[in-house]
Amino acid sequence: MFVSLLSSPMITLFFIALITAALSGLLFLSPRVPLSYVRIHIAIAALPPLVSLVALVNTSVNEVVGPWYLDTLAWLMAFFVLLIGLIIQRFSVRYLMGDRAYRKYFALFTFITGAASIVWLSGDLRLMVITWGATLVGLTMLIRLNSGWKVASHAAKITGILFALSWFSLLFAMIWLNQITGQWQLSFALTNENLAQFEAWERTGINLLIVLAVIIPAAQWPFQRWLIESVVAPTPVSAIMHAGLVNAGGIMLTRLSPLFDGGLASIVLLILASISVLIGSGISLVQVDYKRQLVGSTIGQMGFMLIQCALGAYIPAIIHLLLHGLFKATLFLQAGSAVRRYEALPRVKEKSSYLGILAGRALGILVGGTYLFMAPGDGYQWISALILGWSLSVAWTQLVAFGEGKMNRMIGLSFIGGVAAVYVIIHNLFYEWLYTTAYHSVQPPMSVVIIVICLLVFGSAIGRWVAHNRSSSSASFAVFYLWLVRLGEAKTKSVESHPNYLKQF
Repeated sequence: MFVSLLSSPMITLFFIALITAALSGLLFLSPRVPLSYVRIHIAIAALPPLVSLVALVNTSVNEVVGPWYLDTLAWLMAFFVLLIGLIIQRFSVRYLMGDRAYRKYFALFTFITGAASIVWLSGDLRLMVITWGATLVGLTMLIRLNSGWKVASHAAKITGILFALSWFSLLFAMIWLNQITGQWQLSFALTNENLAQFEAWERTGINLLIVLAVIIPAAQWPFQRWLIESVVAPTPVSAIMHAGLVNAGGIMLTRLSPLFDGGLASIVLLILASISVLIGSGISLVQVDYKRQLVGSTIGQMGFMLIQCALGAYIPAIIHLLLHGLFKATLFLQAGSAVRRYEALPRVKEKSSYLGILAGRALGILVGGTYLFMAPGDGYQWISALILGWSLSVAWTQLVAFGEGKMNRMIGLSFIGGVAAVYVIIHNLFYEWLYTTAYHSVQPPMSVVIIVICLLVFGSAIGRWVAHNRSSSSASFAVFYLWLVRLGEAKTKSVESHPNYLKQF
């Protein structure tokens, strides 16, 4: 491995920066080092993302260097993970000040993001599995850092058990893959010649193990419990989960996409992800706890990302996981600002135009239908058209039809146009970067896709019903509403009104 590092100047420089940051984190653990050193550590932790950005800008070909597979996707993910980690560490300098485990947080943040970046630079299946396991262990340790709090210990226990199941599933899948192909190098194991050696049942078995390995960290149904329990951890811990951890399924499935042939595993992934979209959206609608609302949203968004992967749309899935990671980490870091400090102003009565609402729906149908007919036989195109049309209709209703006065409506219309322009620019940029590194596997049968679309439409109707009938006295509504509330709540063991370790205060 050392010889391989020397053969590539950029990867050598990257690991020098990464090791320096790791040593800085370990140094900060010493009580003899003053707390003011944390700012120096933040400056040192900025070196790895800077090097990965330079490598990303200068990478134009796929390069295999020993155990490393250095392409645009690898450097992009390394930069993303390390950048999120750097932002969260900088945020935590004051946020976590006074915490008993203050020094340990920064060491673990550095370790987790460093290990996660190595996962995505790995071209060797063994190295990928080992570093991914280290990342999961680090996250579990972060959740239970306040070990004197039983609630945190219980949440870490649930997380550790599910993460162990995920890791062993990935381990067995990679060993099985090696037994068939005789290769540990990812680029060699997934060649057309090696894939031709697979029996149908072998490919299905490996794919099902991979699906199990990715849906657990993504908190998909029925394994969403660990993410719901983890809200007891400090806010920066919830934010760091979006640095290539809960959203890791998209990149892992992209790397292993040649294995997927639209068979049973893809169908299972599509169905579980669709159920998770509905459950996550329902939890975010009924929860009053802001962090649990964000958790529900994450479950739903990761479900949609995995739907994209199941349909072979890997580049959109990567774009989704990157933008969602930035957006959701930001929301978690702003969670404290969500607490109302002053009495809310009286709500202004909404004056909506019925014709304006109809115009928004017609525009949504027109744009969604146009997008669909660009590739009518593509399952992902069907779901994208549905999401695009629905989003445009809702945005038009909220920003234009409900706008107070012509000026506000013009501003809302301009905002919709601006967001659409940014969306197109970002997609074109990422497609240009990633078109040579992302594969396209066979999508499931169109009949399954249509069932999923119907499920999503039905779920959207249910969500609208819940949102507009909160004051309903219907018994069926109350049962359904409370079921969603309970689904998003932690277990009794994970709820403690006053932590024992704070009783002396």
